[in-house]
Amino acid sequence: MNKLLLILLLFVMNYVQGQQANAHSNKVVLVVHGGAGTILKKNMTPEKEKEYELALKQALEDGYGILSKGGSALDAVEKAVKELEDNPLFNAGKGSVFTNEGKNELDASIMDGKTLAAGAVAGVTNIKNPISAARAVMEKSGHVMMVGKGAEKFAALHGIEIVDPKYFYTEDRWKSFLRVRSTDPDSVELDHSNKSSQVLPVHHDSKFGTVGAVALDSYGNLAAATSTGGMTNKKFGRVGDSPIIGAGTYADNNTCAVSCTGWGEYFIRLVMAKSVCDMMAYKKVTLDEAAYEMIKKRLPDLGGDGGLIAVDKAGNITMPFNTEGMYRGYIQSGGKAVVKIYGD
Repeated sequence: MNKLLLILLLFVMNYVQGQQANAHSNKVVLVVHGGAGTILKKNMTPEKEKEYELALKQALEDGYGILSKGGSALDAVEKAVKELEDNPLFNAGKGSVFTNEGKNELDASIMDGKTLAAGAVAGVTNIKNPISAARAVMEKSGHVMMVGKGAEKFAALHGIEIVDPKYFYTEDRWKSFLRVRSTDPDSVELDHSNKSSQVLPVHHDSKFGTVGAVALDSYGNLAAATSTGGMTNKKFGRVGDSPIIGAGTYADNNTCAVSCTGWGEYFIRLVMAKSVCDMMAYKKVTLDEAAYEMIKKRLPDLGGDGGLIAVDKAGNITMPFNTEGMYRGYIQSGGKAVVKIYGD
């Protein structure tokens, strides 16, 4: 009888371990971006190029550290984006640009591909890491988006780090603001493009400053996160695509996770991130095909610039852009970070 019980116990243990193995894959993926636009090697010093590469690698390694230990895609994208928010090189968090009033207004969003839960904040001025506030909105509010003072009060209530608005001041961003104002007080700078808008003048030689991350964890769950400081010299409470679920950020375990960077107004009109997911779901195209259709054809047809990063449920990645460059990188099972800046 004891032998029979022992055999039965071993059978049950093997079965449980087998079920856990089936639910847990060794394949994990993390992709990040730090903005797209007129990024030319001839305009970049070797030292500055190295700074960007190291910053992207650090974000990838931080996020991968979570994924490699069986952590969630949500934790990984939040961690990666926080790393980029804390780096003044990028137009998000610490490196955010200045509004027409000489202030910093930050936006962010995050989405869980498993549940389709999402959270976002917009127009916040004292939250050190807006991406963490966006996650708090998703998990603790029952809402999807909060803006301005209300979002700030909510973040403080839930233990999100609040800082003096002076924390966001950087000399480079302030000089950019003064340069744009001196050239044309009514223009805005998108932080990397050389195109102008028929509706709102856009400063030349600018770039699209946004950071983002998408991930696939070992349980097959997808997540996406995006954060930005918006446009230099923006007015009237302008909000772009970054905090808008479906436009700048989207994730669905059935298809893919997407984070966008570019001329926000066009990404909103195209519902860019959700459109990539929907093309995969309803047109049955690949991730590459869907992303390239949106970025290489539909976006420029409308007059917009930018790019996106995405990962699908199988771990395939894509990083298309229709500008001269995009700060981007990825890391997969094995742990080697790959980063790129310029067009291929």
